[in-house]
Amino acid sequence: MNDEGSGTESQPEEPSASSEIPHSPNDSSSRSTLVDLSPPVGDLQSHPSSSSSLNGGDASSVNEMHPWNPHRAAKDLEVGEYYWREKNYRGAEGRFRDALIYKPNDAVATYRLAEILEKTGRPSEACEYYQAYLKVLPHGPNSEDARKALEKLQAKKTQ
Repeated sequence: MNDEGSGTESQPEEPSASSEIPHSPNDSSSRSTLVDLSPPVGDLQSHPSSSSSLNGGDASSVNEMHPWNPHRAAKDLEVGEYYWREKNYRGAEGRFRDALIYKPNDAVATYRLAEILEKTGRPSEACEYYQAYLKVLPHGPNSEDARKALEKLQAKKTQ
């Protein structure tokens, strides 16, 4: 028989005042529960292209996840194109980078970002994005221009 006033029930440990914000008895018990968010053993080997392995394989690094959001990416592309037409390359670069966060491998954002990097004097980064564009759309509408730009930038590197 369970008597509430008997004190025989085991009570959860109260967190120390220094580690957590005090809460009332009516708050959720999950508030004091710590959850282990570390990746499972062997996760980096199973997913070699994950952001942890790209950051040097440091599993303790913080990974920020972004949702797949093609609508947000489309809006970033739209604003980026506006900035591009106005020759505001700094603003356009930010918007195209944002579009790639919400829709990785977007061909238009990748190609425009490569063009901006080339125009702003960052040829090695521009080459990376032209190559990425050609991986996404090897026969796309800007593929010939991307190949020509790559040849030009690589020729400048060798000089």
